[in-house]
Amino acid sequence: MKRPAGVVEVGDRIRFDGGIHVLAGLDGPRCRLVAEEGTGVQVLLLTQVLGAQDFAVLDANRPGRSRVPVHGPLDGLDAPVREKALAWERHILEVETGHIGSRRDWPPRPGYDPAVYGLAEREAAKAAELTAAGEQVSVATVRRMRARYREQGVWGLVDGRLKRQRSAFGRADPRVVAAIKRALEEQQGRSTGTLSRLRRQVGWLLEDAHGPGVVAVPSVATFNRLVRCVAEQGQLALTAAGERRRASRPVPVFTPTVATLPGELVMMDSTLLDVMVVCEDGQARRPELTMAVDVATRSVTAAVLRPKGTKAVDAAVLLAQTLVPQPMRPDWPEYLSMAASVIPYTRLVSIDARVEGAAARPVIRPSTVVIDQGKVFVSRCFLAAAEHLGITVQPCPPASGHAKGHVERGFGSIGTLFAQYVAGYTGTHLAARGSSVEDEACWTLPQLQDLLDEWIVCGWQERRHERLRHPLMPRLTLTPNEMWAALTGIAGHVPVPLTGADWIELLPSRRCAITDEGIRFEHRTYDGPALNGHRHASTAADGKWEVHHNPYEPWRCWVRLPDGWARIEWIHRGLVSRPFTDTTWRHIRSVVTRRTDRAEHQEHLARRLDELLRRAHTGHTGAVNSSRASGTAGLASVPGQRAGAKRTRRRNADTALPNGPAEQFPPADADTCITSDSDAAGATASAGAWNIFDAHQEAQQW
Repeated sequence: MKRPAGVVEVGDRIRFDGGIHVLAGLDGPRCRLVAEEGTGVQVLLLTQVLGAQDFAVLDANRPGRSRVPVHGPLDGLDAPVREKALAWERHILEVETGHIGSRRDWPPRPGYDPAVYGLAEREAAKAAELTAAGEQVSVATVRRMRARYREQGVWGLVDGRLKRQRSAFGRADPRVVAAIKRALEEQQGRSTGTLSRLRRQVGWLLEDAHGPGVVAVPSVATFNRLVRCVAEQGQLALTAAGERRRASRPVPVFTPTVATLPGELVMMDSTLLDVMVVCEDGQARRPELTMAVDVATRSVTAAVLRPKGTKAVDAAVLLAQTLVPQPMRPDWPEYLSMAASVIPYTRLVSIDARVEGAAARPVIRPSTVVIDQGKVFVSRCFLAAAEHLGITVQPCPPASGHAKGHVERGFGSIGTLFAQYVAGYTGTHLAARGSSVEDEACWTLPQLQDLLDEWIVCGWQERRHERLRHPLMPRLTLTPNEMWAALTGIAGHVPVPLTGADWIELLPSRRCAITDEGIRFEHRTYDGPALNGHRHASTAADGKWEVHHNPYEPWRCWVRLPDGWARIEWIHRGLVSRPFTDTTWRHIRSVVTRRTDRAEHQEHLARRLDELLRRAHTGHTGAVNSSRASGTAGLASVPGQRAGAKRTRRRNADTALPNGPAEQFPPADADTCITSDSDAAGATASAGAWNIFDAHQEAQQW
């Protein structure tokens, strides 16, 4: 009986390690080899011998080393071609062994028994059988298919015409393809041109290389298709914008960013939100969104809206907000609380009392924060805040958005899931912007911040994410809150309490002297009883004290005194009835011209600021524009109002606050009609009269 392929026995002559050996013995996994040329004996592992590159059984009546049959390429063929190759395999196995396939328990069919019929007779019987079945097959064909099967396995039984590799460029002339590739390589880094210019350049290259008229340039349609195919195969960009996009992609091989624990990797970035908001001066502008996204749970741990030009304190405070729970707003429904969510509220509140009454938003302590090279994130204030909180800062390379792709993609999701539903939506680009976006803006920045915070709780944190999978249920997609609840049981939760002094430490600092008038910076003077005893008494080398201030609450500052922090108020705080920011203060400074001494000028600034905030509250925006143009124009009468100012109707929240310092803005509950400046100044024309354009009056204004 014929021995199966790949089986060796004692006494076989084999080729191994460049020499001829005799297998003298087998002892479990070990074998004994005796060299034919000498008396050397080796004891080796049988797997080492069989796995050698030059291993072969040299006996003529025994098959050599068997090979694994090739079946993978068959999957790329059509079903009829694949079935025909597998049918030929069954015929050849029957010719060689007398059995069809691997069934050895069935007796051979008549004419195929190796004990009765020779190999040539079995080949002739197979040829006659196939011919009788309707397929013209000769003995030579059967013999040729047997040889191909021994060399290549079942892959050798496939028609060679169907195995030919097809070119990605079809039947295009290789010389034209080479010329197109060279032209595309030469235009890399240059300004984008049309395909007609590229076609002319390819014609010049063909003439220089092969002579005029030797190689024809394809037709326009064929050439355009061929150019796109060559660019795709050669990884070449057709435009300058495409080249920049390709250059910003990660260098292969790129490993996706993976985090397995909450806070292991948090990405932070800033971008302009595609929504117009009503600023403090009554003008509509786009705010800037600074956001932190946890990679492991895809949770938005903190999001802050600020006027354009995010400051370092915003990024520093954003870090601190990730460590504290999100408080519930008074007007939020109860089902947005953490107690009503899937988050293990009972276990968390037992170790962190701050969670009681918090919104359903994770509290995650970042271990590593990924930032870009923006000056806000590499500032001394942000780095000092990260060091104070024990957070590692990892800057990503310049112009590499993929390094913080989670937060970049989060910005896009906020634009499509939240921003486009907000009044004053600007669209993702200028071509998609409406004609009256500024007139639609009705939300102030604090109101939009409240809307965004509420949407993050009920919209983002409760939305299933395709990349969030439970470790024990990989087919089930989870929400960020569900993922945080699952990972918290593994990683645990360690509360990081922040005191009032910690928040002050995160604010920007400066060195100021304490004089008889108090502390003065940014044309503001701060004074209070806490400074008594420390005026002109600094022990520092520069004679100054450490002062921390919040750009969004410029009516107070904090001074580090020997016995701790002291809060010092602005001396003119009582003149301003509404909250303001440092941006508004800088605008007032640029409008009001100093014509008196310093103290009186500061009082004028405070009164001007209060007037501006009152105009912004009532919605009379035209007076603001006119006052900017005139510099010192009054509120009641602004000369030379432009005629034809259109009336617009804008919803503006009633942010009226009681006298004295104010801390929060109530929600919107009223509509305010904004009229033109002429109506505001008490123009003689009636409300229903038409405004006639006067060219002479217009010329006098300019």
